[in-house]
Amino acid sequence: MLVPRRLNAARGLGDRVFRHQLTATGIAVLAIMAGVGLFLLLRAGQALRARGFAFLTTAAWQPDVHNFGIAAVLTGTVLIALVAVVISVPLAVGTALFISDIAPRRLRRTLVTMVDLMAAVPSVVYGLWGLFFLQQHVIGLSRWLSEWLGWIPLFKVDGTQPGEPLATESVFTASTFVAGIVVALMVAPIQCSVMREVFSQAPAGEREGAYALGATRWGMIRSVVLPYGKGGMIGGTMLGLGRALGETIAVYLIISPVFVIQPHILQTGSNSVSSLIALHYGDASDFGMSALMAAGLALFLLTLAVNFTASTVVARSRSGAQSEA
Repeated sequence: MLVPRRLNAARGLGDRVFRHQLTATGIAVLAIMAGVGLFLLLRAGQALRARGFAFLTTAAWQPDVHNFGIAAVLTGTVLIALVAVVISVPLAVGTALFISDIAPRRLRRTLVTMVDLMAAVPSVVYGLWGLFFLQQHVIGLSRWLSEWLGWIPLFKVDGTQPGEPLATESVFTASTFVAGIVVALMVAPIQCSVMREVFSQAPAGEREGAYALGATRWGMIRSVVLPYGKGGMIGGTMLGLGRALGETIAVYLIISPVFVIQPHILQTGSNSVSSLIALHYGDASDFGMSALMAAGLALFLLTLAVNFTASTVVARSRSGAQSEA
């Protein structure tokens, strides 16, 4: 009876050190994340015990009289992030495809550098640009969307009527829509960088095979590059969504804080968890600080949920797992 010989690969000292370093790094990351969550939970315990489940359903923010919750700020956070993702994903995908498959080689390096530089611009610069320049140029678009899509509750603006050209412009300023556009321009470079790297790794053989079968450039992209980069597109989108959920300074500069659930993205007034913390951190009492920590804990858990969901989806749709070519 023949028994297959067992092969033992002897690991050198360098391999063992490298493996232990990776293991220690992974454990350290998990420990830091768990430490942050535990810190927030301990500091938020007083506020959570005082409000209980009402913390998730109350829109007002008056911690000194024990009347506070994150219903309004959490709604605003999610809406701003969704507006940002809806705008940034097509922009990031188009830019990444242009850089990886269409742009000439000489122009490609310049575009990559410009995209990377956009990701390095401080958020306060984006916030000031959105406040003093972008907002006044977006009012016309907001008015047009309200006029033609106002029958949809999301685009409705209270205080205006369709076809009323003299309606005051102040109802369209400091809105979720304006903040979402600014945040979209902040997260698009990050998404584009991830997608560009994945698109550029699509197998050259499959690209040439698609061309050999008579595919046009768009046909090659649709049948080879996009299926191969599906995981990268999902990962880049979720990475940008996580960044959008936690953006602070730019949103704080643009929005007009309100503590009511505001589902109309074109109407003035919005809020977010991060801007709430920035607004009240300096003058908060001990109990108010606990309430802010509770809001931070909710944002922390929301971000973790988004990231774990993204990891699960990406794991089930690995880039390169299949293509139609």
